[in-house]
Amino acid sequence: MPAPEGPTEIIDTDYEIGQDNINYRRRFVFELDIHNIVFSVSALTIIAFTLLTLMFQTTLDPFFVGLRDTLTANLDWFFLLAGNVFLLLCVALIVLPLGRIRLGGPDARPDYGYLSWFSMLFAAGMGIGLMFYGVSEPLGHYTSAFGGPVIENGVRTDWAPLDGAAGDAEGARRLAMAATIFHWALHPWAIYAVVALSLALFAYNKGLPLTLRSIFYPLLGERVWGWPGHIIDILAVFATIFGLSTSLGIGAEQASAGLDFLFGIASSTGEMIFLIMIITGIATASVIAGMDSGVKRLSEINMGLALLLLLFVIFFGPTMQIASGFFLNLSAYVQHLPALSNPFGRTDDNFRQGWTAFYWAWWISWSPFVGMFIARVSRGRTVREFLVAVLLIPSLVSVLWMTALGGTAISQVVTDGLTSVQDAALEIQLFEMLAHLPLTWLTSLVGIVLVIVFFVTSSDSGSLVIDTISAGGKVNAPVPQRVFWATFEGLVAIALLLGGGLAALQAMAVSTGLPFALVLLGAAVALVMGLRAEPR
Repeated sequence: MPAPEGPTEIIDTDYEIGQDNINYRRRFVFELDIHNIVFSVSALTIIAFTLLTLMFQTTLDPFFVGLRDTLTANLDWFFLLAGNVFLLLCVALIVLPLGRIRLGGPDARPDYGYLSWFSMLFAAGMGIGLMFYGVSEPLGHYTSAFGGPVIENGVRTDWAPLDGAAGDAEGARRLAMAATIFHWALHPWAIYAVVALSLALFAYNKGLPLTLRSIFYPLLGERVWGWPGHIIDILAVFATIFGLSTSLGIGAEQASAGLDFLFGIASSTGEMIFLIMIITGIATASVIAGMDSGVKRLSEINMGLALLLLLFVIFFGPTMQIASGFFLNLSAYVQHLPALSNPFGRTDDNFRQGWTAFYWAWWISWSPFVGMFIARVSRGRTVREFLVAVLLIPSLVSVLWMTALGGTAISQVVTDGLTSVQDAALEIQLFEMLAHLPLTWLTSLVGIVLVIVFFVTSSDSGSLVIDTISAGGKVNAPVPQRVFWATFEGLVAIALLLGGGLAALQAMAVSTGLPFALVLLGAAVALVMGLRAEPR
């Protein structure tokens, strides 16, 4: 970890990075350097969970469905409130004088250029989800909003956001795009930004290890190196593993559907497991290659392919409607943002609990991984530059992506009267939309490749992050540890697919996101305390 450049408020502590680690370098042929408690508890628990899920896979489906539904139904208000707190904190730090503080010290300069920096943070933060939900979510919200509220036995049973827009095609389109952007723009990136900024500040400016426990030094003092800190890091490992497994399962489902669409290879659980195994192997090779040779290069390839697909849809789709829709959708998002982010007094239970609460829990479970990854590549940025870039640039790209892909699908249904996209399963809707544009085979193949490369990027960057946490903050821990975590990300995804499919994946993302939301609220307080102590 590079020392701060220029005057900063170094935290004086006797703790040394790796002092609680177990080192096997002389005992075995391969090297190991692991935190004795964090690694042991995390690894053994995840191994036990994987084995139990595989052993009882036929009986776990109702349990996972019930767990997911119970958490989102009873705690949706908490997830929405937490997301609002994180966004308001980020906005406040942008406009306050604290935004002038530079990560790494006043004389630090960025390690990566803007293009590489943005490619890495965006590919890690949103990849597979944008591919899976880019068509299906806007189209699904449009259909439910156009149908309007449905009351059965005094209970609202539809999935429309807010009060819907019954029979109003344009109103339903605007509400659908606003709801989609709400889930993919400012709020999720604010969650990531709080974690990333906190980690970067306490590692680069305060001289503490790059691990989640370091953030809590202003609140816990030296106790952060004991069991309170162990619990924080273990929760971060669990949240990251299960958040990533959700994404890997979704990616495998869509890649399998795409192969069926293109080549007639029947989609099955066995095929999805085979895909996870193959892609986990590729991710492991990328992890071994390291940050610059593996993750950075794959992220740039990813962004290039995603840009090509986006430009193709804009050019061959309803171009003028996409161009005008970008600004109209932003306007609709601003208009509906207060109502969509309100956690109380609403009747759209299915939308709020089934969509928003799940998303917020998913983003929170991803935040240790994405936050630490962003922190590792953001040294040298000012707080204001960091927050503006992390909040606004990915949000605007997400708006353009959803407008192009989702807007094109809605136009195919509303304007052209095509129903194949609307009637298709979620994982196939992207390919059904591309089927009504030129070069279907080629663009669908690009879509499959993008899903796979996003899959690999998320897996290998997540493995690097988990390895850092479980190694007590060491950023260059031995390679076998990274291989272990990359392997078990794939194994957990396979176990959850067999034990309950998508519902199991979602249930574990929500259940790990809940306790970590409490950790993040504490981290927000510690972040403000840490920034206020910095020289200005």
